[in-house]
Amino acid sequence: MKIMNCPLNGPRNISEFVYGGQVKTMPDHRLSSDSAWAEYVFYEKTEIGLVLEWWLHSPSSYWFIAERHNGSDEITRTFAPEAIFCDRVDFKTSEVPV
Repeated sequence: MKIMNCPLNGPRNISEFVYGGQVKTMPDHRLSSDSAWAEYVFYEKTEIGLVLEWWLHSPSSYWFIAERHNGSDEITRTFAPEAIFCDRVDFKTSEVPV
């Protein structure tokens, strides 16, 4: 049985978690092209090595970040998103005439 350490709930069976994609820098939504935004949303790095990933502990609905080696599948650490994300992104839309 594989165990993952949830920062909120402690060590849990891997079946309780859902993968949410790699942690990536979001392009400026006001200035990015459609192709740049699509690349951000749909593509991930595929090189072998350590990657930061979003994971969800589904019973508690808690999102967190895991550092995992994508070649060996070893999870080296898990931590709360607040450790690297401290700014809020405001998605105010510009007024568009209807």
